[in-house]
Amino acid sequence: MTTRLGVIGHEGYDGLSDILAFLAREAPAHGYSLAYEAALLDDPARSVRLSRPDQVDALITLGGDGTLLRGARFLAGADVPVVGVNLGKLGFLTSCGHEEFAIAFAAFARGEFQVQSRMVLEAESVSAAGTVGVRLRAMNDVVVHKGGFARVLRMRIFADEELVGAFAADGVVIATPTGSTAYSLSAGGPIVAPTFDSLIITPVAPHTLALRPTILPPDRVVRIEVDDAPDEVLVTADGQIGTSLGAGQSLTVRRSEFPVRLVRFAGNSFFSRLRRKLGWGGLAERDR
Repeated sequence: MTTRLGVIGHEGYDGLSDILAFLAREAPAHGYSLAYEAALLDDPARSVRLSRPDQVDALITLGGDGTLLRGARFLAGADVPVVGVNLGKLGFLTSCGHEEFAIAFAAFARGEFQVQSRMVLEAESVSAAGTVGVRLRAMNDVVVHKGGFARVLRMRIFADEELVGAFAADGVVIATPTGSTAYSLSAGGPIVAPTFDSLIITPVAPHTLALRPTILPPDRVVRIEVDDAPDEVLVTADGQIGTSLGAGQSLTVRRSEFPVRLVRFAGNSFFSRLRRKLGWGGLAERDR
């Protein structure tokens, strides 16, 4: 039986053409058929267009973390494992690097890998009358921020309708454990093991000393109200897509029922990536 592989890639990386040529050559020999997103269909050898999650049994993303997040969003909750191939520098979420792909692909074909389930957020804007507006999915984080305005936002945050706190800040990050090493970390949030489901609330530059990042159980529903706001408050999901909150609207964030499944190979643990990519706990090794 043929296994269907979807391929999503970022054309800005030098190694993309090499990986695509490798897949065209090796995938059929392992019993795989290939479907490509529209941007990769410029070669006659790549003729099957990837347009729906139900076309594939697994997804390969070629680029960096942003490309993997885009691939996860394309799947829209489908139960499909994702193999992220890092063609850039950081690639914290990816499964392997460009130089390791041939070995990793052979291991994947033999079934020598693990699949980690990663929590995903669903956010939706809600009017004062209770009307639901735009819905967003995020694997890393949902951020409420002021865009280009110089003034701060005055916000109130609720968890299951209980007031968590009211404060002024440049914004707030609601992150998954996977996203704890992204924007939340830069804003002073904690690092959380990616398989420990939880909601992380990290204020961005709060105007008080009596406010710290907060970790909530994953089944809580977080609601954010913005008071005395500029005409438009921005909401972004994974830093890639977004919407805005108008007057009288709030934002509700909860755990999605449909996680993302990331492929992991031996030797690519969370803490090994922390040490290699972010220099976590590396002083002893550096000073040897």
